[in-house]
Amino acid sequence: MQLKNFILYFILGGSIVSAVTFMGSHGKGLLAAFVATFPTMTVLTFALIHSKAGHAATVDYARGLLFMTPPWIVYVLCLIMLLPKLGFLKSLTIGVLTYMILAGVVSVVVKYLK
Repeated sequence: MQLKNFILYFILGGSIVSAVTFMGSHGKGLLAAFVATFPTMTVLTFALIHSKAGHAATVDYARGLLFMTPPWIVYVLCLIMLLPKLGFLKSLTIGVLTYMILAGVVSVVVKYLK
């Protein structure tokens, strides 16, 4: 990958993360969540993957997003349910570990089904 492309991707992703963090830290959680889940990142990613690798790679990535959505939802639910009881670091750690385990299970199942 060319360095200038990498720098562009980094700036685009970092800008979105910065905007979401700014909004979320100023009590605008719903707006921050909207920006974070708005298809901007996937539109950019779809376009960049398609321009570099074509239709098949783009469809493969889209399928991967769908398969990894349930583990991501469980991760967010862990944070919602555990944060008030366990605090930030413990709930985040449990959520991320849960995501990684479920993502691993999904990966094995998808590989097995192919």
